[in-house]
Amino acid sequence: MVTIDKQQSGVWPATGYEARPWVRAGNEVASRRAKLQARGDYRAAVPPLIAAAPVALPAEVIALADDASQELARFDAEAGTMAAPFASILLRSESASSSEVENLTSSAKQVALAEIGESKSGNARLVVANVRAMTAAIALSDHLDEHSIIAMHDALLRDTAPEYVGYWRNEQVWIGGGSISPHAAAFVPPHHTRVSSLMADVVAFARRTDVPVLIQAAIAHAQFETIHPFPDGNGRTGRALLQGMLRHGGLTRNVTVPVSAGLLYDTDAYFRALTEYRAGNTSAIVTAVAEASFAAIRNGRVLVRDIQDAAARWDDLIMARSDSSVHKAKSYLLRQPVVNAKTLAGELQISDVAAQKAIDRLVDAEVLTQTNTGRRNRVWQAPEILAALDAFGARARRRRG
Repeated sequence: MVTIDKQQSGVWPATGYEARPWVRAGNEVASRRAKLQARGDYRAAVPPLIAAAPVALPAEVIALADDASQELARFDAEAGTMAAPFASILLRSESASSSEVENLTSSAKQVALAEIGESKSGNARLVVANVRAMTAAIALSDHLDEHSIIAMHDALLRDTAPEYVGYWRNEQVWIGGGSISPHAAAFVPPHHTRVSSLMADVVAFARRTDVPVLIQAAIAHAQFETIHPFPDGNGRTGRALLQGMLRHGGLTRNVTVPVSAGLLYDTDAYFRALTEYRAGNTSAIVTAVAEASFAAIRNGRVLVRDIQDAAARWDDLIMARSDSSVHKAKSYLLRQPVVNAKTLAGELQISDVAAQKAIDRLVDAEVLTQTNTGRRNRVWQAPEILAALDAFGARARRRRG
């Protein structure tokens, strides 16, 4: 259970450190100074076991988390009753924001192009991979264990870094500092021999039923990032885990509330909160996730309104029988605003000819515009939806600018 911390400190067992020997490869390409620094022992983190740790937080932090939880559930219920495919829209928005926390930026158009295999942007393809990871997190939320976390990571990196998926890391990693050793790093996660037992422990914590869901998800996320169980993709996988826990705990049932968009608003505060967590202060990360939830909901409501306005305008522009393919195409464009005839035909299970006719009607109504020239390999976009998605991203990162 969560108790009120009368000392107002959010006391939590702090991360310890241990000396570990570093063996140089001998063929490093670096300055003499860097090579001198890469000698002797380095200090790796030793995170505490938290499966049974008592959770004590200041009263105002508990109240903040409770308020954020109510708002998350309310927004989830609102979006779940709407006709537009907001589950897909918000899932992609969360995935794009989580990627951008790692400085993997891409426009809505490039991400939509990547969805149909037409983007040359590496970052866009990574965002699409993050959509898969988020989808896996939601699908596996009822069976949260080490295997499901590895599956989330696999969905993220199977195409771009298959050598890293399917297992916990088997090497030392570090954050910041030089590339040849961890001696000057900003943070050195635990030695890889500790990862398996630490991940079993964080999963046990995530299964507790005596901690409110948002508080539990925030702490589990911070512990996951401290462990850094994979060679790459830890941030995105950790935020996918957070979403999976919100779904598992019932705070979200219909949509993926784009909490990462709230974290993106003030990434410095987010990273400081992770650092404070390692020092034994859970209040900062719970506060960061709660405030990110409020920001995400405010931003998400604007996105929902923009999408609804576009859909209403399309309905006024296009008159057709209720069973016409053009209506199905309009609905599909709300979640996939870049299409070609082949992908539209496959999605709607209609012929290529019928798909092209639907596209032509949407072009005539100025719902779609062609993105490329010529008659071969044509691609069309829905500018209003792309603008709404880009505006969502701009609002999320406004404070960073």
